[in-house]
Amino acid sequence: MKNNISRISLKALIAIVFTVFTFSNQLNAQDGAKLFKQNCAVCHASHTDQKLTGPGLKGIFDRAPKGDWLKNWILNNEKLIKSGDAYANKIYNENGKAAMTVFEGQLTDKDVDAILGFIKAPLPAAPGVTPGQTVADATNAEPQGSIDPLYLILGAIIVLAVLLGALRSVRTSLQNSVRRSEGSEELPDLTFWQEAKAWMGQRRRLVGVIAIILLFGGMKSCWDACYRIGVYYDYKTQKGYKPEQPIKFSHKLHAGDNEIACQYCHSSVEKSRHAGIPSVNICMNCHKGIQKGPQYGEKEIAKIYEASGFDPKTGNYDNSKQNPLKWIKVHNLPDHVYFNHSQHVVVGKIECATCHGNVKEMTVAEQKSPLTMKWCIECHRKTEVVMQGNAYYDRLHKALKEKYAGQYDVKFTVDKIGGLECAKCHY
Repeated sequence: MKNNISRISLKALIAIVFTVFTFSNQLNAQDGAKLFKQNCAVCHASHTDQKLTGPGLKGIFDRAPKGDWLKNWILNNEKLIKSGDAYANKIYNENGKAAMTVFEGQLTDKDVDAILGFIKAPLPAAPGVTPGQTVADATNAEPQGSIDPLYLILGAIIVLAVLLGALRSVRTSLQNSVRRSEGSEELPDLTFWQEAKAWMGQRRRLVGVIAIILLFGGMKSCWDACYRIGVYYDYKTQKGYKPEQPIKFSHKLHAGDNEIACQYCHSSVEKSRHAGIPSVNICMNCHKGIQKGPQYGEKEIAKIYEASGFDPKTGNYDNSKQNPLKWIKVHNLPDHVYFNHSQHVVVGKIECATCHGNVKEMTVAEQKSPLTMKWCIECHRKTEVVMQGNAYYDRLHKALKEKYAGQYDVKFTVDKIGGLECAKCHY
């Protein structure tokens, strides 16, 4: 009888541990979505036919060869192409021979399996996901009205603890009943912790294994949390950051409909590391004559006049009445990061939309790219250096042509000219 009841206590403890890890696995089930977003979402739509830089992945498991082909392609597509694989070369040619990132060394086999698992069986979209939003975006978005999985884990532990307490009480009653019928002395009334201590003392090896598993599980969770600091938890460095500005300025109206060049307002973008925030004088170049807008009428333009101290009735300025505008920066980088706009725009010939998104369609400016180090590195690995007709690289272009003479298929991406050196961006 005593052994049977002890087994009940042991099973209850194992059930608690198993439940905790079951819920932990459910939390880790979203890793595939996060990995996809971090590594693949820039170029591929996960579960639609929409073509971004690369093809949409809907139906990819029906199209691609079976076995480990997809895993091999993701880890090192260049190796697969050079091996003469027919389907690899077909995909390569159909997409304009665009080089895909080689993830060998960046992603593990388990990472790739998690990504493929996400593509094959996407997580259900959360309530409130807008049309066109990917499941990966929904997974990383802030939950709206959903229950935090941590609360589910805590709830399960509480329920199991109550159940364990009830079973313990039943066991003690049964044991004492048997002892009374046999004329033996009843068991001492031990507290739960006293009994638990005695139980663990008799099963030190099992307790040690459980402790090690919990320790390493906790360490991994802490590591993952630290890895995301400043990327997922800092709202000012998040995709979708869209602060309310002092004036309801529409980029769509100015850059899109009226086709005003970005450089007209952000005049230092071609000469400085900073793109620059337009001064109110630039606004007044046009709005001294344009006093009424198509959407807000005179209301928002009046704020420009107030900032500049301009009286539209007399056409005069009064410096004593100036009230400078306090624009809120949308795209923020950490203080230890060096980024030069002129280097990218003038020398690299990079379009503004590459980093800032299609601003010409934005009524309110927002951050469209993650701007993380990983994102920048991936861009450097796949962006070819524009050398021909670029005086900045004439000398380098000549030297490289001599060095790689006859190797017509060589592609010079930014990483091959020092684009991955730490000191280039950190100082």
